[in-house]
Amino acid sequence: MAEQEVKNPDETMEEAVETAGETMEAQTETNAEESTDSGETKEADASETKEGKGIFKKKEKKDKKDEQIAELNDKVLRQMAEFENFRKRTEKEKAMMFEIGAKSIVEKILPVIDNFERGLASVSDAEKESAFVQGIEKIHKQLLSELAEAGVTPIEAVGQEFNADFHNAVMHIDDENFGENMVVEEFQKGYMYKDSVVRHSMVKVAN
Repeated sequence: MAEQEVKNPDETMEEAVETAGETMEAQTETNAEESTDSGETKEADASETKEGKGIFKKKEKKDKKDEQIAELNDKVLRQMAEFENFRKRTEKEKAMMFEIGAKSIVEKILPVIDNFERGLASVSDAEKESAFVQGIEKIHKQLLSELAEAGVTPIEAVGQEFNADFHNAVMHIDDENFGENMVVEEFQKGYMYKDSVVRHSMVKVAN
């Protein structure tokens, strides 16, 4: 049998000590490298955090000039809106005042027209050809034409269905020759100024 080489116990112990020392040295170097990397990472995180805080602080802080400009812009916009509302309200009030004034003038002119029509209705057939009567008729037509251009128009009554918005019924009759609620006679002509009634027609209503 071949003889096996038997090592000296002292040599075996020395080799074990050397191996353990090399292992501990390698582990120490590894831990040192990890500690260095960890320190660098923490420093980088801390630097980024400081930079982030600095950015947020800059955003949160607003310049006084910007605040003053925003405040002035808001005031200007509010004043412009108030002025626009005032302008519209003033125009509306002016239009209403003009319409009220115009209706007041028309109301004063209507009796003159009534007198023209009464006078012309009383003229006999023999007198209708006279120059005087023809002149009065022309003046009456001219007056009605000018009023029509200004927005004054007569209300249709005879032959129309009674409408309380335009007609004022002062007499009622029962007559089979007419339809229900029909205006059969007009006692006084009514007039409108644009879309509003100046004077209602005074009428007789059948059925």
